[in-house]
Amino acid sequence: MINFKPFKSTYLFLFLLLNFQLISCAQKVQDSQSKGESLEKEKLIIKTGAERTDLYLDLLEGKNVAIVANQTSVSTVLQRAEVAPNIMGSKKGTHHLVDYLHNYNGINIKKVFAPEHGFRGKADAGEVVQDGIDTKTGLPIVSLYGKNKKPSAAQLAGIDVVVFDIQDVGARFYTYISSLHYVMEACAEAGIPVILLDRPNPNGHYIDGPVLELEHKSFVGMHKVPVVYGMTIGEYGQMINGEKWLENGIQCDLKVIPLENYTHKTVYSLPIKPSPNLPNDKSINLYPSLCFFEGTNVSAGRGTEMQFQIYGSPFLTKGNFSFTPQANEGAKYPKYKNKLCFGEDLRKAANLNKLDLSYLIKAHKQNTSKEFFNNFFTKLAGTKELQQQIEQGVSEEEIRKNWAEDLEKFKLVRSKYLMYK
Repeated sequence: MINFKPFKSTYLFLFLLLNFQLISCAQKVQDSQSKGESLEKEKLIIKTGAERTDLYLDLLEGKNVAIVANQTSVSTVLQRAEVAPNIMGSKKGTHHLVDYLHNYNGINIKKVFAPEHGFRGKADAGEVVQDGIDTKTGLPIVSLYGKNKKPSAAQLAGIDVVVFDIQDVGARFYTYISSLHYVMEACAEAGIPVILLDRPNPNGHYIDGPVLELEHKSFVGMHKVPVVYGMTIGEYGQMINGEKWLENGIQCDLKVIPLENYTHKTVYSLPIKPSPNLPNDKSINLYPSLCFFEGTNVSAGRGTEMQFQIYGSPFLTKGNFSFTPQANEGAKYPKYKNKLCFGEDLRKAANLNKLDLSYLIKAHKQNTSKEFFNNFFTKLAGTKELQQQIEQGVSEEEIRKNWAEDLEKFKLVRSKYLMYK
């Protein structure tokens, strides 16, 4: 009789060896896939213009530089031994561009220009920001808000290049794009180049709203664009230049340092609030729709911790939601200070991919006071027609039809300056 025991042992050994090899191969494939996924995620990390130092530091070395900046001019990769983390209340590990360049050998920072809300970003909307000295670097701070919205020839004297690095939120009435216009104009007149460090637009995923009529041009609306224009601030700067919107059609020597791994559909959460009354992503998403209330007798939540996430007034129908504005940072004198307001809480509302007029229309219908709109509304809307339509009870759907043709014309202009998909 044949003894099968040796065969059984051999077969068992071969079986175990084959299974081990299969498991090992599968593990390698899995590891390879994990590494691939990890690399893919790495590729998708957005780099701001400020973080792409290899594209602009050489342009600044040996130069006298002015920087247009505020509390948003931060980066997670501007790391030098001299720079401390947590500057200006930003998230851990972020560093401020001004501090970084001020400590960089071979670059001579001469001054900082500050937009609305100031260099530290703490001033109220509309509050006059004074010139001063930055306590950290000792650099002079020149305000570009108030009477001096445009750098003067004297303020630019001795400057070789201006760096612009400010976070925009993609709404026409957010004044940082107006500051950009005036900086470009002043530099064009003085023959000084501008390096614009691009940043993502958190509302860059849609285009909507009435297009500004130039007779209503103001600092909260300078250009013939819709309320929401779907461009980064770098793309917008190129449009200002290319469409010759600067005084007398002059053009600025503008270089945009582009974003990396960004598209207009990319969801982007700001690392630091862009102004005192936009504290989080929800407020930024709702801002283009709720800012219209600034031109009415309705509060958009200034004087609370829910700015641009709620709305209400003492003159709206009493319901389940109410709030009482109090003086706080960014709202020393809020609308209806210490008065009970009735309205709506939108903190749990779905994120918007369009301008939503329903809140404005609803509030107008509920309003019990004689006046609802004020003179500021037309400046925000960029047209008198929107107020007239709401007063006449025109539906949101019909109002939108009036925008359609102008939006298509704008999209053609916009397409010439897009840097990202």
